[in-house]
Amino acid sequence: MSKKEERRNKCIDALNKARAMELQAIHQYMSHHYKLDDLDYGDLAAKMKLIAIDEMRHAEAFAERIKELGGEPTTDLAGPVAKGQPVEEIFTFDAEEEDKALDAYNQFLLICRENGDSISVKIFEDIIDDEQEHYNYFDAVSGHIERMGDAYLSRIAGTSSSTGLAPQGFVITGKE
Repeated sequence: MSKKEERRNKCIDALNKARAMELQAIHQYMSHHYKLDDLDYGDLAAKMKLIAIDEMRHAEAFAERIKELGGEPTTDLAGPVAKGQPVEEIFTFDAEEEDKALDAYNQFLLICRENGDSISVKIFEDIIDDEQEHYNYFDAVSGHIERMGDAYLSRIAGTSSSTGLAPQGFVITGKE
């Protein structure tokens, strides 16, 4: 194997680890979305769904780059999906997950930089910015719940879970 192939494979490995983390986050956040929606915390559910959609875009960006480098995108999740958490724990848990992702993605970015893959570095930089926004949101909600408890949650109960997104998909767009 040439040095160039070795460098490329190190980048593919980092990208696949990040993709697996994104796939796990999608499942985790959609599970939380369903729970929050079921409990009638509509605004929290809607934002959780939008964050899951962000993670879907990230997973796709990593997959596209992996394919460009000649690799095969993983379909494995990085870990199990935690279920059944009380609302009071969801946002603290998700903030911790985003904090772990920020640390890992910064390390993966360095691997790509060290191996001469500036395109993957840029992808990681953009996604790190998004993950920081997710962390900030989860941390803020966690803090509100911690400080105000039921008063905060009762203010959100009964709000709409609509994301305002236009329905899209293969079936809706006419299968073309």
